[in-house]
Amino acid sequence: MKMKKWLLVFATLSIAGILVLVYSYFAVEHYSSPLVFDDIEKLPATKVAVLLGTSSNLVNGGKNQYFENRMNAAAELYKSGKVEYLLVSGDNRQRNYNEPVAMQAALIKRSVPQDKIVLDYAGFRTLDSMVRAKRVFGQSKFIVVSQKFHNERAVYIAHHRGIDAVGFNAADVEIAAGFKTQLREVLARFKMMLDLYLLKTEPHFLGDKIVIGE
Repeated sequence: MKMKKWLLVFATLSIAGILVLVYSYFAVEHYSSPLVFDDIEKLPATKVAVLLGTSSNLVNGGKNQYFENRMNAAAELYKSGKVEYLLVSGDNRQRNYNEPVAMQAALIKRSVPQDKIVLDYAGFRTLDSMVRAKRVFGQSKFIVVSQKFHNERAVYIAHHRGIDAVGFNAADVEIAAGFKTQLREVLARFKMMLDLYLLKTEPHFLGDKIVIGE
C-alpha cells in the first residue's frame, strides 16, 4: 500500500511538473511573439540594441551558427540606421572565455565601427543582460538581438522589469542542429518563471553606471 501511495505522489508531481513546463513555454511565446520581428522595417528606431552572447565555436571547434547569425543580424540592424550603438552582452567569467570580445571582433569584421560597440562583460544570463542594460547602462528602451526563441524570453524578462524592449530575430539554425538548444529553452523558460516570480533573482553583478554615447 505504501508503494502505491508513493507511486501516486510521484506520478502527480511528475504531471504537475510537465504542466508547469508547458505553461511556462507557451506563456512566454503568447506574450512576446507580437513583440519580436523578422522584418527590420517594423522595428522602432532607438538608441541601443542589446546583442545577446553565445559561444563563437562549438565543442568540436566548428563555427557556432547561432553566433554567426546573431552577428549578421546585429550588423544589419546597425547599418539600417535603426540603432546608434550595439551593447554586446555576454559571459566573461573565465580568463580564456570572453563572449563580448569575440562579438566585438565579429562585428568589426562586418564593418560596424568599434566606437559604436559597447561591451558588457557580466551578461552571464539573459536576466543579467536585460537588467544590466537598464540599471548599469541606463537604457529603459532597446532592441534585443538573438534567435526568435531567445528573444521571446529576453523580451518577457525585460517587460517584467519595466523595460520597453522588442526583439529583432536572427536567422535560426536547422532543426537537427538546434534540437538540444530548443530543449534547453523549455527548461530555461521554467527557470525564468522561478527567477521572476518566486526567487526574485537579481544579476550576479551590477557595479558603476556606464554612459553610452557620451
